[in-house]
Amino acid sequence: MYETELKPDKTIIAAVTIKGKNRDITQDNLKELALLCKTAGAEVVQKITQELPKINNATYIGSGKIEELKEIINEKNISLIVFDDELSPMQNRNLMRELNIKVSDRSGIILEIFANHAKSQEAKTQVELAYLQYMLPRLTRLWTHLSRQYGGVGTNAKGPGETQIETDRRLLRDRIQFLKGKLKEVEVQKNTQRKGRSELTRFALVGYTNAGKSTLMKALTQADVYIEDKLFATLDTTVRAFELPSGEKSLLSDTVGFIRKLPAHLVASFRSTLSEAKEADFIVNVIDVSHFNFENHIEVVAETLSSLGITDKPTIHIFNKIDLLEEKEIMQRLEKEYSNAIFISAKNGVNVEEVLNVFMRLNDGLSKIIKLFVPYSKMHLISKIYDNSEVLERNEGDEGITLQLKIKSDSLNLFKNLYGEFYV
Repeated sequence: MYETELKPDKTIIAAVTIKGKNRDITQDNLKELALLCKTAGAEVVQKITQELPKINNATYIGSGKIEELKEIINEKNISLIVFDDELSPMQNRNLMRELNIKVSDRSGIILEIFANHAKSQEAKTQVELAYLQYMLPRLTRLWTHLSRQYGGVGTNAKGPGETQIETDRRLLRDRIQFLKGKLKEVEVQKNTQRKGRSELTRFALVGYTNAGKSTLMKALTQADVYIEDKLFATLDTTVRAFELPSGEKSLLSDTVGFIRKLPAHLVASFRSTLSEAKEADFIVNVIDVSHFNFENHIEVVAETLSSLGITDKPTIHIFNKIDLLEEKEIMQRLEKEYSNAIFISAKNGVNVEEVLNVFMRLNDGLSKIIKLFVPYSKMHLISKIYDNSEVLERNEGDEGITLQLKIKSDSLNLFKNLYGEFYV
């Protein structure tokens, strides 16, 4: 027996710059797309750009560039071309017909990476849902590929008829509804789990992909979390308890990384995973400050959070990888621009203690210190008070017990209504 290893697709990546727009951004997008393709297992052999007044509705790029691509495809034995923007179904069909090779786009490559990296059943369900929603409008040209995955429908030499395509569309729509139902069940379960730990302050790590969130989480919690220097290494939200310098416990969650032009279906499908950020007390935006375009990364994260309805959370900006930063004066500017800005190297442990100190101050700001006197005739209340507060001090006297308590500020009115008669 001989084992043969599949060779990676020789790939061209392509992008359009709209006239008057920054070409450096296009080049950075292509650099990022090249890394995405590499992560997906493709071999990028050439980058192509074209400047146009607007995107070509029929073929994305102009007719002259298509002819140029045909020559490169034949000369370099190219089997795949990936475009930086999401192609419409019509653009995809026209390009496949013109170029006679596999055609994909940034969204398709990201979905493929997510499919390869999904480990938990929830992540697999989210990725499958996003993939099917992406593929449904493109089904006319791709139904034979899908039929191999979703139902064992045979192929024929003459190609599929309209009836078969409609059947496949119905099957996909049914599957999409089924997956949406499963994710709603997961969301209900997660909400129930969160209620059981509502007394702990929650910090949610967010950020552009590969910014160092998982590395920071490991440094803060000493937890054994998966870390790899590639895009989208973390898909599932990891939640870990950790101890603040005061000795008090809090919760830290690590979420999936964001990226420019993240497919809308993917963001929607990962809503239950990203709900950890929505339920958090504080958002912790981890930024790779060594990246030349890090300020755009901050904008992308803000836009993605906004699309999830997360707009009113207090945010800490943690500028990571300062060991790779050449222009140190950038930090002085950012310190003035962002409140709660912290400059660290999570990998080298630089300023990680300062992160914990800031977390502690923020946590303390959420709480109020009060005193209660509970007479011995009301001792049945003691266990409820312990369940809903942190007892800092307890003194037993002749007539009852005096408690010094720490409670969440947003619970103060409720506490007063329940135990107002015992306030000292």
